[in-house]
Amino acid sequence: MKTLVVYLMAMPDTPALAEAAVEAGADMIELGFPFSDPLADGPLIRRAGERALAAGMRTARCLEVLAETRARVDVPLMPMTYASIFDAYGWAELERDARAAGATSLIVPDLPADVHPELRRVQLVAPTSTEERLRLAADATDGWLYLVTVTGTTGARAELAPTLAPLASRARAVTDLPLYAGFGISRGEHARAAAELTDGVVVGSAAVEAAEQGAAALAALVTDLRAGLDDET
Repeated sequence: MKTLVVYLMAMPDTPALAEAAVEAGADMIELGFPFSDPLADGPLIRRAGERALAAGMRTARCLEVLAETRARVDVPLMPMTYASIFDAYGWAELERDARAAGATSLIVPDLPADVHPELRRVQLVAPTSTEERLRLAADATDGWLYLVTVTGTTGARAELAPTLAPLASRARAVTDLPLYAGFGISRGEHARAAAELTDGVVVGSAAVEAAEQGAAALAALVTDLRAGLDDET
């Protein structure tokens, strides 16, 4: 069975949204901790982060949301944020507090694999990653490898990026760990196509957009994505 990872921005209503997503078929929740300059994020997630910051969602409050989410779901939870948040909070302290609140691992997209290697986290690789960087990330990653399908920011796209197939092939050559593809996957047909090449998908912008409309809209999106993945298998 292929894995479906759903990204949600940390907000007061996120625990309920995460529960709806899991009930609809999500296998893992990636929980965004907002940052004022999110380099990897496209317009939808960037705006969601701005709304979260305006609502007072600082790191301590995000950790509370993480704990509240953990109380509602038993799937892996992956906080995603940027290195500057760790700098401000403390590297060891934020990892400790995140794991205490229920984090399974962490995702830090602007942190190279060989920087702060003591922080166990999911590593990202992109079509531009050299063989050396790909191997380094694969060796260092925590549980699975995040394949960034495009050389750009997050965001829903009309078609699956043609760069995924060669990236998945290169990654498969250096690791037996699960490969999950993200960036640009927004509907069931994308998930189906990506799952032919990888072990699962990460859905961000489309999930954030659906979540803004409420739990029912998010559940409908997850149901469509789940159907696409299950159809592939």
